[in-house]
Amino acid sequence: MVKTSPQLSIMLATSLSDELYQACLRLIPQLTHNNPPPTHQELALLLGSGSSTLFIACHTDFSDAIIGLATLVLYRVPTGLRAYIEDVVVDEPARGRGIGEALTRACIERAREAGVSHVSLTSNPTRVQANRLYQHMGFQLRHTNLYRYDLNEL
Repeated sequence: MVKTSPQLSIMLATSLSDELYQACLRLIPQLTHNNPPPTHQELALLLGSGSSTLFIACHTDFSDAIIGLATLVLYRVPTGLRAYIEDVVVDEPARGRGIGEALTRACIERAREAGVSHVSLTSNPTRVQANRLYQHMGFQLRHTNLYRYDLNEL
């Protein structure tokens, strides 16, 4: 556990609990409407993955309930070890308290410990506060072409 303040704790999610599952059901729709929250099985696969680390945030002002999530993905390619931060979300009533930044910093520190030279993430341009946070933290906007091939379009 990473204690970032007397009120805020950032922890690794290591086992599937009903509290974690319910938090995903509540938080993922606040992040995206394009993907549903994970099922119990999908969440178990995430937690058992050797390449993904799920961080959770709890705050005493919210009865120590899970109020935030962030995932760090580490993977190897021929040019080295890569790190990608995905699905950073903080419950709307808890926003503005530094929780998103604490989750992101936990991901960065874990990537540093793994020996990664840089960490990447993407953020929807409509998430103005999130984009402002990432820039404030030192993330640099990269001008690149992001392509996606939809496997459901046949």
